Amino acid sequence: MTAARPEIDLAGKTALVTGASRGIGLAIARVLAQCGADVIGVGTAISGQAKPLGAHFDGLPGKFQPRDCDLADRTQIDRLITDLDAAGRSIDILINNAGIIRRAEAAHHGTADWDAVMAVDLDAVFLLSREIGGRMLDRGSGKIVNVASVLSFQGGILVPGYAAAKGAVAQLTRAFANEWAGRGVNVNAVAPGYIETDNTAALQQDETRTRDLMARVPAGRWGRAEEIAWPVAFLASDLAGFVHGAILPVDGGWLAR
Repeated sequence: MTAARPEIDLAGKTALVTGASRGIGLAIARVLAQCGADVIGVGTAISGQAKPLGAHFDGLPGKFQPRDCDLADRTQIDRLITDLDAAGRSIDILINNAGIIRRAEAAHHGTADWDAVMAVDLDAVFLLSREIGGRMLDRGSGKIVNVASVLSFQGGILVPGYAAAKGAVAQLTRAFANEWAGRGVNVNAVAPGYIETDNTAALQQDETRTRDLMARVPAGRWGRAEEIAWPVAFLASDLAGFVHGAILPVDGGWLAR
């Protein structure tokens, strides 16, 4: 007798994905919808892109709903949570994907840039995990997947704020998992390597830097956004029920070198 092949089934689930208007976030939102989840896509002024974004979800089992929220603004995060509660929307899956990068030498990394990166890349992850995760605890179930980075493990070059924030995201993932693993809530993270997105556009345009980077990647190429999305979908599913506090590198082998 051949056992049935397991599938990632998220039917009946509602997922909230931050930074869902493009790049990795859009790919994650689309894959979750492909697996049956209804997706609330959060981003700054994302509702203005509702029509073109909606086209990415045509014919998929899950529905996509854009929701404006500037994650650098704590009052807007509070309003998002209040609105979800008022609408009776229970979030089964939280994907903390949104992130920004400010590039500068450490000696010239401005305070405003530091604060901006920390607000989006770290503070928003903590606040959303605390609020939405707290509601998951009340229900006794839920999945949180944070998007960390290979720079959660390395210092990087010219991105001190980003590296610091992503290192902290990895630690937040472990800290939340330690408290919540026995209470029905899985908290994990993926750590993307060098992926073709808007965030890496400057690197992609630097031929010398790209050549040096790709020479160090065993896979020998840039990753694609959907190659991050499918591991996220796995961690968001019941197939990963015994996975807690993991930081999963999806990096073409970068960290193995």
